[in-house]
Amino acid sequence: MSKNCFNLKTMTYSSPRQPINLPTDPNLSLTSFLFQSTSSVADTIALADAETGNSLTFRQLKIHVSALSHSLLHLGIRRGDVVLLLAPNSIRFPVCFLAIVAIGAIATTSSPLYTLSELSRQIHDSKPKLVITVSELFKKIEALTLGLPLILLDDPSKKFGARVSSYEDLIRESYNSSDDIPVNRDVSQSDVAAILYSSGTTGRSKGVMLTHQNLIATAVAGAVDQDQNGEGKNVFVCFVPMHHVMGLVGITYTQLRRGNTVVSFGGRFDLEKTFAAVEKFKVTHLYVAPPVMVELIKRREVVIGYELSSLKYLVGGAAPLGKDLMQECTKILPHVHVIQGYGMTEACGLVSIENPKEGSLISVSGSTGTLIPSVESRIINLATLKPLPPNQLGEIWLRGPTIMQGYFNNPEATKLAINDQGWMITGDLGYFDEKGQLFVVDRIKELIKCSGYQVAPAELEDLLVSHPEISDAGVIPSPDAKVGEVPVAFVVRLPNSSITKEDIQKFVAKQVAPYKRLRRVTFLEKIPKLATGKILRKDLVSFDRQNTSKL
Repeated sequence: MSKNCFNLKTMTYSSPRQPINLPTDPNLSLTSFLFQSTSSVADTIALADAETGNSLTFRQLKIHVSALSHSLLHLGIRRGDVVLLLAPNSIRFPVCFLAIVAIGAIATTSSPLYTLSELSRQIHDSKPKLVITVSELFKKIEALTLGLPLILLDDPSKKFGARVSSYEDLIRESYNSSDDIPVNRDVSQSDVAAILYSSGTTGRSKGVMLTHQNLIATAVAGAVDQDQNGEGKNVFVCFVPMHHVMGLVGITYTQLRRGNTVVSFGGRFDLEKTFAAVEKFKVTHLYVAPPVMVELIKRREVVIGYELSSLKYLVGGAAPLGKDLMQECTKILPHVHVIQGYGMTEACGLVSIENPKEGSLISVSGSTGTLIPSVESRIINLATLKPLPPNQLGEIWLRGPTIMQGYFNNPEATKLAINDQGWMITGDLGYFDEKGQLFVVDRIKELIKCSGYQVAPAELEDLLVSHPEISDAGVIPSPDAKVGEVPVAFVVRLPNSSITKEDIQKFVAKQVAPYKRLRRVTFLEKIPKLATGKILRKDLVSFDRQNTSKL
């Protein structure tokens, strides 16, 4: 292992990449930091809308952020106030986020797919002073935000009442061509910039407090490979939701800060529309969740109809990707580097990522790459709580300037997540190899404990979707009196498939140890997931418990 990857004395792993320099000015907002580095590309496209073709140059982006910042101050928003952003992806979403944090206010984002009860919990917890949304979601949010001012991103009419302002009107009223953003020198890098609610795939979500420093450090570290590999201006598609840390920070903020173009993609994912956007905007980087790669493999003939020569990287994230799945993608897109990374909301979206320049186009490691600069890690033995050397499985711990400040209004959960030495306890199971590559196995809470053995649902899910007649799958534990827990699967078959439950069980049994064999298979039309592709296992567990209780 490279000397700068693992320190035997401290049992700590670090990045093999060149060190980065982070800004030392304590009074620096992430908005000011972004525009410090984009003056040389002021007249190039910063944001574009894949569907409408509307766009903003970096100069226009700064003018719009400036105008909205002034309007927010006129609406009474001050440093430390929370503003709720509830909207689908658009080029206006980043404008709002950058304007909010520029004046020292705090942005909290929410999924347009949230139910009333989920929205109610977040609003009650974060107590926003203002809501920014779209007309389609107005009725959903109206009853929960009585008395709060609202801004509509998409409707300039006055039909929604006096407390509702139009985004277009606010930009027009405060517009000035000097792009003078009202810099608040009281804003500190240590101030909270965003409260992003963790996915809550197994339990109730918590508000993750990310500071200006967290986003600045992530932006610098997240673009380091492009810089050190000598790449010019790149183009990224963002159909990952901007309300999620991967869309907001990993793609949008990080790439804008580097001077790259971000193509906003709203609505549900569509393979044809995505490739059309790649062709139209000469996209170089495509970040996807595992279900997208599965769909690409199952519908590989779609690629033929599009000019995709601009595409250089297909990047997987949000959940572990199997080596075989990635290898199939390299066959479909032989000119593209297929890589993956690992991140979490609590680490500001990015922990490790593969550097394509260190491998070949056809070499797939199955790892999530090496740590980004400034982040260090330990692998902890679950029984002894002692740090482990390479190639030994344990819990992933992290430390560095990208790690969250804590959970909002939840000091108890914060204390459990971050120890006295500043190590964040991730709850993820993994290991480093001798090259410093991180392999993430699964969430510890989601491991199935069968006859004393640990079964990773992700391993079985990857095996299931490799079957030519299976489009998607989810695996959960089911209680068993004899062995503790057994793995059971929920499977989505391809249209016109005749595969049976018994066929699936035999397919898996031939390739795994006896304790990993599926004890039960249930067919579903769709696996419940977040927009990022993470499986909502708690929904599958609830469904399984309800159905087994009837047997």
